[in-house]
Amino acid sequence: MGLINGLALILLGAFCVPSLVAEKNEKAKELLDKITPYQGTFGLVVFAWGVWGIVSSVLHLSWLGNWPLWWATRLGANVINAAGGMILGFAMIQSMLLSRMPEEAQEKATQLREKLVSSQSKIGIAAIIAGIWVLVYEILLQGILNI
Repeated sequence: MGLINGLALILLGAFCVPSLVAEKNEKAKELLDKITPYQGTFGLVVFAWGVWGIVSSVLHLSWLGNWPLWWATRLGANVINAAGGMILGFAMIQSMLLSRMPEEAQEKATQLREKLVSSQSKIGIAAIIAGIWVLVYEILLQGILNI
């Protein structure tokens, strides 16, 4: 999972809660304005990464017995990646994948997105917290303490 995932989660959280971040720091608002055009691409990449991480966690369910904290951290971070990535990259996902699917699948995806958007700020805050936890876990617990 690594440090890159922790940083990606923090960036995902910053994209999901722009109003909260911008209110606190003017420099953060300027930075978010500069990177907003890349939000869709970032969302699509994080969404794909999150979905693959969920599949990988399920495939490696046996790791739950040996490393439960690591497995739970990985699964939780990837669920947040998939949810936040879907919010940010929905327009690209819709143009690339959903436009080729039946109407029912498109409607279900739109309904799921509406549910996720209603909790976008919560997902953003969870992404920031999860990103910090992943960094702490990777650096301290796994890197230093070898847990």
